[in-house]
Amino acid sequence: MKYNPLALFGAHLSALRKERSLSQENLALQSGLARSYVSGVERGKRNVSLMNICVLAHTLEVDPSEMLNFFAPTSREHKARK
Repeated sequence: MKYNPLALFGAHLSALRKERSLSQENLALQSGLARSYVSGVERGKRNVSLMNICVLAHTLEVDPSEMLNFFAPTSREHKARK
């Protein structure tokens, strides 16, 4: 594989979170996930489960499929591909 899906997913999650003006702590509190877990996912260090993808999507008020739409270009996501 020529890309890192964990890093791309994490960058996309971070962008979605920031679009909603949420801190990692607020996203964690609203989703019921640990802040350290959210941080690890955003840094591409954690392999997020389908259940947690759905929880994060619900919290961010997007479809779960949007969470996997991490090939949409942003400067940060583009860097994560390399």
